[in-house]
Amino acid sequence: MVTADPVNSINPINMPEMELLVGRWSLAKRVGFRFCFVFFGLYCLTTQIFGGLLSIPNVDIPDPATLPPLRPLIFWTAVHVFGYKQQIVYNGSGSGDKVFDWVMAFCYLMIALLATIVWSILDRRRTNYGGAYKWFRLFLRFALGSQMLIYGFVKIFPMQMPFPSLSRLVEPYGNFSPMGSLWYFIGASPAYEMLCGCAEVLGGLLVLVPRTTMLGALVCAGVTSQIFILNMTYDVPVKQLSLVLLLMSLFLAAPEFVRLRDFFLRDRAVGPSTQPELFRTARANRIALVVQLVFIVWLVGTDVYGDWGDWHKYGGGAPKSALYGIWKVDRFMVDGQERSPLLGDYGRWRRVIFDYPEYMSYERMDDSTGGYEASIDEKGKTIALTKSNDKKWKGSLHYLRTKQAGASPEQLVLDGIVGGQPMRMELELVDQSKFTLVGRGFHWVQDYPFNR
Repeated sequence: MVTADPVNSINPINMPEMELLVGRWSLAKRVGFRFCFVFFGLYCLTTQIFGGLLSIPNVDIPDPATLPPLRPLIFWTAVHVFGYKQQIVYNGSGSGDKVFDWVMAFCYLMIALLATIVWSILDRRRTNYGGAYKWFRLFLRFALGSQMLIYGFVKIFPMQMPFPSLSRLVEPYGNFSPMGSLWYFIGASPAYEMLCGCAEVLGGLLVLVPRTTMLGALVCAGVTSQIFILNMTYDVPVKQLSLVLLLMSLFLAAPEFVRLRDFFLRDRAVGPSTQPELFRTARANRIALVVQLVFIVWLVGTDVYGDWGDWHKYGGGAPKSALYGIWKVDRFMVDGQERSPLLGDYGRWRRVIFDYPEYMSYERMDDSTGGYEASIDEKGKTIALTKSNDKKWKGSLHYLRTKQAGASPEQLVLDGIVGGQPMRMELELVDQSKFTLVGRGFHWVQDYPFNR
């Protein structure tokens, strides 16, 4: 008579998984898990990763690290440990490499190190953390995957690196910062940016699905490695976060390194994955899978919904100025006197640019730039000018836009008061297709490189 295996009859998970749950881990593995559990846990629950896990449309969730009690701790450390005396910027700057962020990372490293020492002493008899590992792995999968989806979809709707604006098209390349150079190099090719976004979304989706987590972790490791290198070499202030995402990818892939080594380097057959199921019964694991898939759909849906709306507010689908275009200044008069660079007057305006609906910028003859908030009344043909940093400053222009017969460019006359002085400008619309970056396009066949 054949008898059932008492282990498998009670616990239907496979033997490699049983070894992970009940087998003895090495000392290095146990200590490493304790450290990663504390550090990654703190980092994910107190930074923008937390907001990514709680993806809610039109709701801005502040990073918990910027709130008490963590913010006072980070401030204290900056002042008393590093001797930082300046005002500490902790939100609203758009940078992920602020003094606040680096001091925060230092605090978490110290907390993780101290916690690992205490934990290792108090829990020295434990042989493994298989149970805690499987749930921590689930948490990291969604922490990493949600960030990959966020950054991926904002590239699929090409907004993170936008196509160069009109002002950027006329700005000398030497004025670009390294980050600006990277941003607009990628933005100049929306197709390339979208492909980069697809790679990030692919890694995020794969790491979120239990059966494809290993492949997803490898894709995420490759993608985040490239992002980290770009951030380091182009001085993009997301170095810290990209490094943490890379380390999280490697953490998720680490248990499979032996199998990958045997398959790719030793040409050996490999067994099944040793990653444990969340529960002991097949029914419970099926329910857990459904819950995870529903959450994945929620993350994807909220990201797509948010980015679709942002594309029509801030991206390529956003409204443009009523006078949209780059306008070359042919005549420039102040107080009835014509100003000319031939007379050494480099304060004369060279171009006026209308790009965004409520802004007007200009470029002087010495390549310096400026701008005003601009409210355009199309019916009254007027432009009301203001400055955000000077509530008392006001300007007003009347405009006349004409199109002459034939192929000549459109003409624009601006006449009014700017900065308390009467000003009149006669301008003509620049053909944007004349810019090589805009008009060059794509060519399958090239007898010679067109590298300018």
